[in-house]
Amino acid sequence: MELKKSIDARKIVALAYLILMSIYLAIGFTPAPVEAVNYDIATEILIPSISLASDVTALKLRDGNLDTPNTIVGSFSYAKNKTFLVGHSSTVFQNLHEVKVGDEIIYDYTTFIVKKMEVLERAEISMTELLREAEVETLVVMTCAGENLPGGDATHRLIITAEVQ
Repeated sequence: MELKKSIDARKIVALAYLILMSIYLAIGFTPAPVEAVNYDIATEILIPSISLASDVTALKLRDGNLDTPNTIVGSFSYAKNKTFLVGHSSTVFQNLHEVKVGDEIIYDYTTFIVKKMEVLERAEISMTELLREAEVETLVVMTCAGENLPGGDATHRLIITAEVQ
């Protein structure tokens, strides 16, 4: 009699263990919910040479900073004939370094030709100069480059200048 009670108790404990473990695994391995970000899409950018196609959202200046979207391109215009485009080098602009002078960038249904590419240290960059009015319609495309720094930043920036064709 004592043996039978011991076997039944073991079955109950084993069954409870299997049920609890199944619940734990189901909850523990479920992907964490991700908050969706709904950007107001202004236009799109295409860079055929690197097979890039992305939506573009207009950015607003907040406390002297532009918040770069995580997975699409952000745009900011400050002066006549100049549009500043920014995106993360770890997502949307991960292949931007492969663009070459002479490549096409299609932005807002207008074709631009890459005229200049440079990598500059952050301290060397004048945002006033980058955003200054241009004689012809110009894109300035920027992303992080160089070595990674804490907080998701980098030591340098890749800057591409393209002018309307």
